[in-house]
Amino acid sequence: MEDLLRVGVVSSTHGLKGEVKVFPTTDDVKRFDYLKDVVLVSNKERLELEVSNVRYFKNMVIVKFKGIDDINDIEKYKGSELFVTRENAIPLEEDEYYIADLLDCKVYDEKAAFIGVLSEVLTSSANDVYVVKTSDESADIYKNEKELLIPYVDEYISSIDIENKKIIAKNTDRFLA
Repeated sequence: MEDLLRVGVVSSTHGLKGEVKVFPTTDDVKRFDYLKDVVLVSNKERLELEVSNVRYFKNMVIVKFKGIDDINDIEKYKGSELFVTRENAIPLEEDEYYIADLLDCKVYDEKAAFIGVLSEVLTSSANDVYVVKTSDESADIYKNEKELLIPYVDEYISSIDIENKKIIAKNTDRFLA
């Protein structure tokens, strides 16, 4: 399991006093209201920063970090990712999972046949969709599709076992149409 969970990406600076615009990558954008510490990861370094102020503008979050008070001090971090530690993450409800934990899970059908590996999670207002890269063995079954899109709904997902990185999909015959 990942120790860090991504919550956003620094897109640009905002004003002259060291604020940044952050594109949120969390499903609950209001989680920034409770964010106290983040880990900023850039190409060259990793910084632990304390959040001193948060506000919202359109689809972006404007964040101010304690001790960074000038545009010149923050400008070099454009494009950097913001993470929280797992212990600072928002607790999950039943049947909720961190995307980082789902990635690279092996996906099987109800007959224990290997389908492929979960490579991406697409989020939407209706439900998440799992992108599964098919294996060479399952390519013939799924008409040589390189990937399958499986909605995260009870009709298609039977179980998820994060500890063993295993997902059981059901009604997979519907993907053959």
